Amino acid sequence: MKKIVTLGEILLRLSVDHNVRLFQADQLKMHYGGAEANVAVSLSNFGHDVYFVSKVPENPLGTAVERQLKSHDVHTDYLVKGGGRLGSYYLETGVGQRNSQVTYDRKYSSFSMLKTDEIDFDEVFAGAELFHVSGITPALSQNLKELTLLALKKAKEKGVLTSFDFNYRAKLWSQQEAADTFKTLLPYVDICSCGELDAVYILGIDLADHSLSKEDKLKYYYSKIVELYPNIRNICSTFRTIISASTNTLQGNYFTDGELYQSEIFQIDHIVDRVGGGDAFAAGILHGIVENMPSNELITFATAASVLKHTVYGDSNEFSVSEISAFANNGPGKIIR
Repeated sequence: MKKIVTLGEILLRLSVDHNVRLFQADQLKMHYGGAEANVAVSLSNFGHDVYFVSKVPENPLGTAVERQLKSHDVHTDYLVKGGGRLGSYYLETGVGQRNSQVTYDRKYSSFSMLKTDEIDFDEVFAGAELFHVSGITPALSQNLKELTLLALKKAKEKGVLTSFDFNYRAKLWSQQEAADTFKTLLPYVDICSCGELDAVYILGIDLADHSLSKEDKLKYYYSKIVELYPNIRNICSTFRTIISASTNTLQGNYFTDGELYQSEIFQIDHIVDRVGGGDAFAAGILHGIVENMPSNELITFATAASVLKHTVYGDSNEFSVSEISAFANNGPGKIIR
């Protein structure tokens, strides 16, 4: 098993029932999740030795988080205890043409107050093969901007492969704040997850020629990113078409060595829960990279992992490598006997 480390905040998710607005709700369903935690759970389900670095309060919610991670065989050795509260968010699920809405309640959370001297990254990265973090983490506080940069630098010093998912959230910070921060982090990144809007509005890359195909535009943006940051070896994203809140199409994109590889276009009908779909995709990409999958096989696996995530409730993906591979090879709707 390969040691993989993720750094981020795990949140209490409070969801309303379908067809109910948040302000109407008189009961909420509890789950735990967060971008890097979701990636950790997926990679653990894929058979890797995964460690989650975070901070949670020393109260029953912090205990619940630790139990949740351990139930998925994610190691909590580097889970710091302290601070006043667990960050949370409220999810109002979209229906038909109405989009889902997220309301954050995470300011001054235990994780947002985490300081650089509370984590021994020499110990954390000992024997590690891969480190993953997302742009959500540095968006939460000045402390975490410094911590994210330190973590990436330390990982590179230790020869650890680094992964960074832009995961831009407009409710957490501005595009300019994200741009200023990401440009300090990207020189230490090997694997990057970002889309064409990130390239234009965060990295400031000129718009592609409008006459180009969608695929050639993406290849143009990714080539420009590699010109700016030649240390970046792999870039990935998805093309999503939203037909309604319950029906989307999804296609995966993977750029490496100057070539763009794409999955087939999957149609996802009757979406159960879209939250965490991007994290499932990221985990599939990372699994494929550390397992040296051929690029075409890798992008098919990662996209299939994301598609399957849409069929289960909660933030994290609950499928194994064999289940995802069987789905990718056999397609939907069949009975597995």
